[in-house]
Amino acid sequence: MPYHKSSHQNWTPLHAQLHQTLRQRKLLPKNQRILIAVSGGQDSLCLTKLLLDLQSKWGWYLAVAHCDHKWRSDSEANANYVKKIAINWQLPSYVETADKIYKSEAEARKWRYQVLSKIALEFNFQYIVTGHTASDRAETLLYNLIRGSGTEGLQALTWQRPLIENFLPLLVRPLLEITRTQTSNFCQEQKIRIWEDSTNQDLHYARNRIRLELFPILRQFNPQVELALAKTAEILSAEVKYFENETEQLLERVTKIDTNNFNLSQFESQPVKYFINRLVLLQVPLALQRRVMRHILQKVLPVNPNFSHIEKLTTLVNAPNHSQTDPFPGGAIAKVKHPWIILV
Repeated sequence: MPYHKSSHQNWTPLHAQLHQTLRQRKLLPKNQRILIAVSGGQDSLCLTKLLLDLQSKWGWYLAVAHCDHKWRSDSEANANYVKKIAINWQLPSYVETADKIYKSEAEARKWRYQVLSKIALEFNFQYIVTGHTASDRAETLLYNLIRGSGTEGLQALTWQRPLIENFLPLLVRPLLEITRTQTSNFCQEQKIRIWEDSTNQDLHYARNRIRLELFPILRQFNPQVELALAKTAEILSAEVKYFENETEQLLERVTKIDTNNFNLSQFESQPVKYFINRLVLLQVPLALQRRVMRHILQKVLPVNPNFSHIEKLTTLVNAPNHSQTDPFPGGAIAKVKHPWIILV
């Protein structure tokens, strides 16, 4: 595929910013096959145009993918518009249409990522890129904060992650330092017509209310609130990664049993789901204790553990011998048989 040549006049501060981000973060190496998820809105079209203009510097092979959820009466026209843009910009395109109407955003997102992964694997794309911005990152952080999420939720949209564990393609979000205002201005300056998604104005969706009602108020306190929150998410992302590594190592020590010096007969009256070593946990900070307990409960409970579940189990680290909890969801009970906490 011939490279799209960008004239010097077309080089904007946004081109320079993305070029620098890609170099510093090593997000999209040279000469890779990249699939761009394009909705037809300002963020995805801004991203597509930027990558197209940078293509001659990086040697990428670029293509466009569009997922039609059939949520709107104009969704087919939207898909056709994305195809037209791809033809005008000399990009191969792939369009997939949902075979049913998905009821929730989460279900639709799951289907969309399955479709993108399928296309990437079939046509050998190493990277899938999306137009998530700093504004999306800030919205996600606030949304998760309001819902009472832990730090995992607050890190909000990482720069990249595997869509399939330990396998390519990688999902990459190159615009996380660029706001929605910037992508809108870029599309206007470049005279790129965007497809307005009517559902973006629907206040039944919590994220739309955050964007349309909450952010205008927050900007009165800090005009750069989106970038400020996005930076907070970036800091939390690095801290979560560190804590997760520490937790994985600690988890091994906490649940390790020396079978040569372990009398299992004292527990034979009821099957034990987990042995947790209190002596190890007593030596580490509360933050790590909670993380270990969350990991264990995720494997034991039929539901995702909430703060009260984690706190109930963590309290047993310092509780008197023979203490026990009331039942967790699913009926599991934790008991102290020093030096162990057992989940039965």
